[in-house]
Amino acid sequence: MSSTATGANVQSLHEGAPRLRLDENALEAAKRSLEKGAVTPSYGPWREDIIALLNDALATELVCALRYKRHHYTAKGLSSPAIAEEFMVHAQEETAHSEQIAERIVQLGGEPDFSPATLLERSHADYDESKDLQAMIRSNLIAERVAIEAYSQMIALIGDKDSTTRRILESILGQEQEHADELSDWLTP
Repeated sequence: MSSTATGANVQSLHEGAPRLRLDENALEAAKRSLEKGAVTPSYGPWREDIIALLNDALATELVCALRYKRHHYTAKGLSSPAIAEEFMVHAQEETAHSEQIAERIVQLGGEPDFSPATLLERSHADYDESKDLQAMIRSNLIAERVAIEAYSQMIALIGDKDSTTRRILESILGQEQEHADELSDWLTP
């Protein structure tokens, strides 16, 4: 089939179909309410829900960073120095995730909730005070698996409602999956 015939077929398939067009009213509305920064009418009614989801994710990342730091400083045993250093690397990556999330909350016109009083209530993951290296690894693996599940659900919930937040969460999810794989490798049978 020639390219001309293919083009005609494609055109005939689209005849009568609705055209893709931008919402001119939304474009005009974007010229107003400048105090809202990046928040335009396209965010619709989900902005507050997304901010709430992000604040819970922020709490999770902060708790994870604190847990990893505790494990870094308290890990003991023959193989602990290398693993303790990785705990600190993970703590730093969790801190970076919390900063990304806090920045996105502000971009959406919300306030990031860093309140220590409610951190554990809002976190999807638990804090852990294990003293045994294998227990630390197991605790961190459980927390990473919980984070993976939470981020996967958030990404599905947000869908096409906020593509920027979705991309941020997808990026964080990828790192959480790497953490889980690494921790899983360290567990002894």
